[in-house]
Amino acid sequence: MGYSNFMQRAIVFGGSGFLGSHVADALSSRGLKVTIFDLKTSTFQNPDHTYLQGDIRDSKAVSEAIHGQDYVLNFAGIANLEEARQNPQLTADINIVGNLNILEALKSHPPKRFIFASTYYVYSEFGSIYRITKQACELFIEDYSKRFQIPYSVLRYGSLYGDRADERNTVYRLVKEALTNKKVVRQGNGEEIREYIHVRDAAQFTYEVMLNDQYKNQHVILSGQQRLKIKELLEMLKEICGRQLEVVYQEVPAGDTDHYSVTPYTFRPKMAFRYSGDCHHDLGQGLLQLMYDVEDQLQHQVPPAPKVPPEPRP
Repeated sequence: MGYSNFMQRAIVFGGSGFLGSHVADALSSRGLKVTIFDLKTSTFQNPDHTYLQGDIRDSKAVSEAIHGQDYVLNFAGIANLEEARQNPQLTADINIVGNLNILEALKSHPPKRFIFASTYYVYSEFGSIYRITKQACELFIEDYSKRFQIPYSVLRYGSLYGDRADERNTVYRLVKEALTNKKVVRQGNGEEIREYIHVRDAAQFTYEVMLNDQYKNQHVILSGQQRLKIKELLEMLKEICGRQLEVVYQEVPAGDTDHYSVTPYTFRPKMAFRYSGDCHHDLGQGLLQLMYDVEDQLQHQVPPAPKVPPEPRP
């Protein structure tokens, strides 16, 4: 990591979304010239960014956008488990074919590093169609790297939360439900364990991994330092609300294999480094800030974002 970022160029596919927008900000704040490629323009406008409105499934547009970029980061795709399960063909088209379009373009223009946003779920038996597409993408990336010398880092993100989230994010939904109804309904018994990571920490760690040769052609887990049962998170939320919050647990529907209870791993995982950087948002503080943000949205009756074809959120 000894060289300067001055005049280094990076393109973030899916850079208008929850995690992608934070990563784009993290890169530009450290001197990189950032281009965002997304179906929709960002509501988190940053004058330092160049915006390209396009579809990752458009191979020509992807190839033209990548030309001249030093770093290529893919955060585009369908990441909501239910959305993926309901739309398997569309999910495969965006998540797998879209990523293949990037890899094809990189064959003749290998970057200094290709960053792919994967998931904690990737080598588990959970996550349904979403997990399958991410697993396929990882295998394609490994093969293209060997054949065409494309340096990469696959980042497997844990349970993200924080500002700029929307209804597709679990913690956001819980907070909004608590503030709106004073009641939270959760499938499961609350014993499920998650490792929460604030989105700003995840963006910072993404930048650090991208520049570190130790993680070149490696798989890296980026998860939080606070490992909690979901019922503990809800108890924290309840205490912040002054205990004026009812929590109801419902039985998981028969046949629902999308979510894990304690660990996403099976006996066949492809091993990955676990990365823990120095910056760290306290979960309680992060949760409180998210509550302020959601409360502000509710008070000002911020209209929902216009519906567009599904976009990425790992």
